[in-house]
Amino acid sequence: MRLTKMRQRMAEAKVDGAIIMEPNNRRYLSGFTGSAANLLVTSDQALLVTDFRYIEQATAQAPAFKIVKSAGGTSLQPLVDLIGGMKLRRVAFESDYLVFDGYNYLREALGAEVLVPLKGIVEGIRQIKDQSEIELIHKAQSITEQALEKTLPLIKPGVSERAIALELETWMRRLGADKTGFDTIIASGQRSSLPHGVASDKLVEQGDFVTIDCGAVYQGYCGDLTRTYVVGAATAEQRRIYDIVLQAQMAALDGLKAGITGRVGDSFARTIITEAGHGDQFGHGLGHCVGLAIHENPRLSPAEDAVIQAGMVITVEPGIYIPGWGGVRIEDTVAVTENGITNLTTIAKDLMIL
Repeated sequence: MRLTKMRQRMAEAKVDGAIIMEPNNRRYLSGFTGSAANLLVTSDQALLVTDFRYIEQATAQAPAFKIVKSAGGTSLQPLVDLIGGMKLRRVAFESDYLVFDGYNYLREALGAEVLVPLKGIVEGIRQIKDQSEIELIHKAQSITEQALEKTLPLIKPGVSERAIALELETWMRRLGADKTGFDTIIASGQRSSLPHGVASDKLVEQGDFVTIDCGAVYQGYCGDLTRTYVVGAATAEQRRIYDIVLQAQMAALDGLKAGITGRVGDSFARTIITEAGHGDQFGHGLGHCVGLAIHENPRLSPAEDAVIQAGMVITVEPGIYIPGWGGVRIEDTVAVTENGITNLTTIAKDLMIL
């Protein structure tokens, strides 16, 4: 099915071959999870070029592909030989992935007229998840939630952000994660105003906000979850900011559906935060799609005109960030359906006092 969709896109682009190098795209089309291979897809052939280290693995993981052994897993010469031997006239390549030296090598060997730059030729297919993909993302999200719940008892004054991150990541692996999808964000106290404040040596203090943004990867697919907690008692101002963010997220979850643009989806939360006087302190988009990559398109943002479609899996993560004071972000990952959304996130989001 995936190769069929790929060939349809190739036909629309009027190319008779496509070189696929980006690792997630390579895995999506072939099933191969190794680190060194290139794909060549034509109207009637699918070839995977790799070296000795991965021949056995590729044969098992990519049964729809003919495996071609090369001297080096990412060497371009086997592609040149295959393209020349098949007399392909127009061959697409991933213009947002192939490096300049690689393009020059192919251009000199094949001729510039053969090479057709195409951006997002596979990513466009990946945007719409099938049911098996949604189930894998749901499993990744479940692992993430369970790991966070097991880590919460550790969070107390005197514990470092790094120690919290280590505990959380260890639990993810124990619960079946392949790895983490990104550097775990643990941002406490004033550092919680950093949207991407990865764990530091800072010690948690009484009264701190602690924002945790984490995500497990399960069989290649990413989960993504953010919660903000308070250590000790919450002040009235902390509760006020938290409630604004929670209200904004709930409004976005209620409004998100297939058929609207990413700009409209973003506006559901942004309007509430702006009307509360904190629009300038919500400086990122409301969300992004997830899948084999942690950040996929389309986005929920003021600049996104792409239409949200059923089958997309997307995050909803409003935040308010006040330098010198702290910040709050709340993030769920949801699957867009024909009738609205299915929230893949179940962990509580009322303000929890640790």
